[in-house]
This record gives sequence, C-alpha cells and structure tokens, in this order.
Amino acid sequence: MVERAVVLAGGKGSRLGPYTTVLPKPLLPIGDRAILDVVVRQLCNCGFGRITLAVGYLSHLVRAVMGDGSRYDIAIDYHEEEEPLGTVGALATIGDVGNSFLVMNGDVLTALDYRVLMEAHRASGNALTIATHPRVIRTDYGVLHVDDGAGPTGRVVGFEEKPEIPFMVSMGVYILEPRTLEFIEPGERLDLPDLVLRLLEAGEKVGSYLFEGFWLDIGRHEDYEQAIRDFDNVRHELLGEHAYAAADTSPQ
Repeated sequence: MVERAVVLAGGKGSRLGPYTTVLPKPLLPIGDRAILDVVVRQLCNCGFGRITLAVGYLSHLVRAVMGDGSRYDIAIDYHEEEEPLGTVGALATIGDVGNSFLVMNGDVLTALDYRVLMEAHRASGNALTIATHPRVIRTDYGVLHVDDGAGPTGRVVGFEEKPEIPFMVSMGVYILEPRTLEFIEPGERLDLPDLVLRLLEAGEKVGSYLFEGFWLDIGRHEDYEQAIRDFDNVRHELLGEHAYAAADTSPQ
C-alpha cells in the first residue's frame, strides 16, 4: 500500500509580505533549503510514496523547484486551484485518495513522526484525526470571577492576576478517511473547522493526537524569523543526521 499525502501549498501568505511577493510561502528558505523541501524529505523518511501538492499562487515556481519527485525517490503530482478553496476545499476534486491519507499545510516545521500519527489514526477508528499541540495564552490583566446578583454590583468570588490559559491548537496536520470527502462539495470553499463540524453533526468520530515536541507554523514574520534561528539546532530532529547528510543541496 502506497501511503499518500496532500500538501497544501497554494496560499498567498500575505502576512509574510514582502517575501511572498516573489516566492510562495512554502518555498521560503530555511537554512540551506526551502520549507517545502524539508516537508517532502520528512514524508519520504516516514514511508510516504506519493505526494500531491495542491498549488495556486505562483504555482509555476513550486513545480519548477519540486519537480516530479524523482530527486526524492517519491512520486509528486500537482493539483491546481483556479481560486483559493480554503484548507480542505481542494480535496473534493483531488481524485482517488485510496486509503487513509495525510493532509498538511506546506509551511509547517515539526518533528512529528507522520508514520506514528497514521498508525494512531488507523487504530482509533476516527474519520479524521487532528495533530494538536499545547499552547498557553498569557493575559496582561487581572481577571475577576464575578457572580452576577441583584443590585448595582456583582459579587467577586475569585481573582487571578495575569492568568495563563492552556489550549490545544491544531498543528495544520491531519489524517482523513476517504469518506470524509463526501462532506465536501466540488468547487466549494471550505476550511478544516467547517469540515469538523459537519463530521460531528453526522456522528463521525473526530480525534486529537497530542504532540508536545518541536512545531512551528510559519504564518507571521516572527515565526519565520524564529524558524531561521532554530533550524540549525533542530535539523537533526527534523530530518535525521543521515537524511541531512545525504541531501546534496536544495532543489534548484
């Protein structure tokens, strides 16, 4: 069975302008290679045999850099979006996906083992499994817990000075079963949260896979700057020493 991955590489990355006026976000350089080059090498190392790149903005550059996958010893094909269809809208017309398949954003840097994620998904019986990461939001304010009662003032029942609020956030990496595509209309713009709600309403199982290791979603200038700073320290964790040494240079 050939493991299949769909990498979303078609967005404009407006928040990373002006860099993304000349390069699509997944081709921005990290160390001596493009973000997308790192992602594809990781998928290869995890046993994926076919990758579909969903492209749109500056797609000719993605095609020119990534090619047909022969330099990675993997099959790469392309799905062109004539207009942006959101994070999962393109999946409806992407063709036969076979069995369980991985979908991920093309600007994610993480040490997550995609093979382990796939195995956990298949064992769970989920229709969709979302890779998640813990995050903490720190507020700069004192937060009051108030019991609204009669009269002009509420009764304060608690007070927290600048509390930290933990959240589980989506990493932009998902495993889907083929039946989830029945919930997406061809040509419809749809984001992942909308698909999750449709699946839940239909009684389908949606799961969360917790990963607490290295993860960066490169959506803002500060994220990209951090990725540049961190790459030399984490490249062994991302690619493995052998995989990195075997890689000659970034694709030209």
